[in-house]
Amino acid sequence: MKQPGTKTITENRKARHDYFVLETFEAGIELVGTEVKSIRQGTVNLKDSWCTIDDGELWIRGMHISPYEKGNLFNRDPLRVRRLLMHKREILKLFGTLKQQGLTLIPLSLYFRDSKVKVQLGLCKGKKLYDKRESAAIRSANREIDRTIKSKNQ
Repeated sequence: MKQPGTKTITENRKARHDYFVLETFEAGIELVGTEVKSIRQGTVNLKDSWCTIDDGELWIRGMHISPYEKGNLFNRDPLRVRRLLMHKREILKLFGTLKQQGLTLIPLSLYFRDSKVKVQLGLCKGKKLYDKRESAAIRSANREIDRTIKSKNQ
């Protein structure tokens, strides 16, 4: 995903552990000035966040942006519901997919594209416990293979 002009702010690693990511989308996010300043400092958490579609609009819930230290009365609620910006056609397509297949929309990462804050959304299907164990076994096997290759080369 690393393209010129992009700077990753935070990633939702728990999402990749708990869900299979089937497809990814990019959306803008509607923020207040002090929230952007707080995001620039990196005080944002996507861990327990998710997205919903209400009345044809896309909303992100559970995303925590810490209050800006110098923001005083301009600070907003850290857990407030924020609107995501996508084309109406894309939102309606997502809505149909979510309702039909029982999938969820999870924010995977938050990043700056040029000076705009963007959210990478994932169309996800939940993992079962045995899927998580299988992923962990594959990851540890790959790690072991890398270690043996590295020790052979030295």
